[in-house]
Amino acid sequence: MGKIHELTNILADQIAAGEVVERPASVVKELVENAIDAGSSQVDVEVEDGGLTKIRVIDNGEGIANDDVELAFKRHATSKILTKKDLFKIKTLGFRGEALPSIASVADVELETATNLTTGVKIKINGGQILERKMISRSQGTSITVANLFFNIPARLKYMKSVQTELAVISDIMNRLAIGNTQIAFSFSSNGKTLLQTAGNGNLQQTISAIYGVNNAKKMLHFSNEDLDFKISGFVSLPELTRASKNYISVLINGRYIKNYQLSTAIIKGYGSKLMVGRYPFAVVSIVLDPLLVDVNVHPTKQEVRISKEEQLCKLIKESIANRIAPENLIPDALKNIEKKETASVNLEQLEIDLNESSRHYQVNSSKILDDENSKNSSVQKNIATDDKKEEIKPNIFIVENKGDLTQKLSAWDKKYVLSNKDTENGVIEAETNTVAPKKEDLATETKSEKSRFPELLYIGQMHGTYLFAQGEDGLYIIDQHAAQERCKYEFYRKEIGKVGSEQQNLLVPLVLDYSTSDILMINQNLDKLEDVGIHLEEFGRNSYIVHHHPTWFKAGQEESILREMIDYILKDGAINIASYREKTAIMMSCKRSIKANHHLDDLQAKTLLNDLKKCENPFNCPHGRPVLVHFSNSDMEKMFKRIQDSHQSKRSMD
Repeated sequence: MGKIHELTNILADQIAAGEVVERPASVVKELVENAIDAGSSQVDVEVEDGGLTKIRVIDNGEGIANDDVELAFKRHATSKILTKKDLFKIKTLGFRGEALPSIASVADVELETATNLTTGVKIKINGGQILERKMISRSQGTSITVANLFFNIPARLKYMKSVQTELAVISDIMNRLAIGNTQIAFSFSSNGKTLLQTAGNGNLQQTISAIYGVNNAKKMLHFSNEDLDFKISGFVSLPELTRASKNYISVLINGRYIKNYQLSTAIIKGYGSKLMVGRYPFAVVSIVLDPLLVDVNVHPTKQEVRISKEEQLCKLIKESIANRIAPENLIPDALKNIEKKETASVNLEQLEIDLNESSRHYQVNSSKILDDENSKNSSVQKNIATDDKKEEIKPNIFIVENKGDLTQKLSAWDKKYVLSNKDTENGVIEAETNTVAPKKEDLATETKSEKSRFPELLYIGQMHGTYLFAQGEDGLYIIDQHAAQERCKYEFYRKEIGKVGSEQQNLLVPLVLDYSTSDILMINQNLDKLEDVGIHLEEFGRNSYIVHHHPTWFKAGQEESILREMIDYILKDGAINIASYREKTAIMMSCKRSIKANHHLDDLQAKTLLNDLKKCENPFNCPHGRPVLVHFSNSDMEKMFKRIQDSHQSKRSMD
């Protein structure tokens, strides 16, 4: 007897279920797509325990004929294609005939359906076996209930995530289906709580509002374009509305949500340089094309497709988005900025390099204006208090007058630099190394490793608003100003984020943060991580949080952006632990709030930055691992200018 035999239908369906039914969200997707294909105008989805206990989908579509009910649960039975030609012009969401038999093979299924307003059929199936079939009275449409998912293959349950995670995935699927079918009124509830409700009036922006919130929907721009092969339309967000992941980009082809790297990249490229690095927009792009130009029969889930003339389509998307965003006024409203923070016209605290955050080196007092023009010749007044041996320097206050006659109180920092009167006639503030001799015992205790850890640097100047030049005893140093301040701020934030006490800064006007249902579910799972770093979110309606106060280390005027960036890390990696979350947040904060390239510093700011860097535990690398400074030794400089004589070349020959 041969070894080869034909598998039973139930076993074959269970094997197929491994591809089609990966998790509860797969069941929801397949059943809702069937409801859409049935011409429904109303689809209601109810789940319990993340779909593992029960999933119920109710629609008012055309229903299933009495004679077709049992056949619908046969493998490869479908009403959507008939011949090979139909396979290459798919216009429906489903067509493979695998969903219902696959679901019925791994769960308890109860289906009620009717094609008219009087009578219908009810059928119960357990693990692929029909248990009951009877005629019932019901309205037109279909109701299907799936319970005890994977009851007969418990190994699959081991791979399920938490209830909240599974619910979040279902919510994301429902969001995409609602966006792709705005003519249908969707409702989605979990354990009796409504998570999504759309009007079904065909208005895409209203659907986006129901999913992502009204405030976010207001910041999205409608666009449309077409060529001979493609017709595209949708909404894209202003560059100010971004998130840390691409999960807010939805691409639809003939109403079907798909995942396509090239098309998503084309959307991002449409923004050009208007997006910050690592940030992605909200986007809903609907593409209508001839079904012959797309092959959806690539994977059982039907989310991966092959598109003919894909390069042409990418170009159309990129140009359409670029042209739509170009005429928009992307300059922030000056009045709103003034309302956030009113400061003097000349104030060092306005600069991006906020020295007060990490070092508290100086204070600014702009209230005193010197009217005496003759005082320009006495720019610096020193008040250095020393003992009889002049072996110590106590912290001092220097009164400095610059070209704008602004009086500033600048405290001495780290006892390393004192202000000089050199070049003060031109308003230039210089710092030079303290010439007071150190104590002999200090010299004796200073070890070689301490000397070599970070060099004593004398600031020289800046190039292109990006690199600082300084000299040391052993040569020239070039410092990346962004990397340097990023390291300083990282060590500051790393300590501050770990200090979670009772001190909080109250907001005059509370902040309201809107998120989609799937995001809300993910955030709720990680509220303890947020509270551990001083972020307290209170529910405010169905898809919103309200924030009344925040940690004191938040920078004024940037409260909402900091909150959103911290929450984005939770959404990007829900499995992150507290230690990693603090670390990532500190890195993010230091990078976002450090000076960038092409930002010119004055001498005082540059010198203070170098001094801050010297105090860091690791002054040599930024949090991302890039070098902060590079070194050209004295011998390197001599070699570059050929000041070192070759050993085989005599002095006479050089003469």
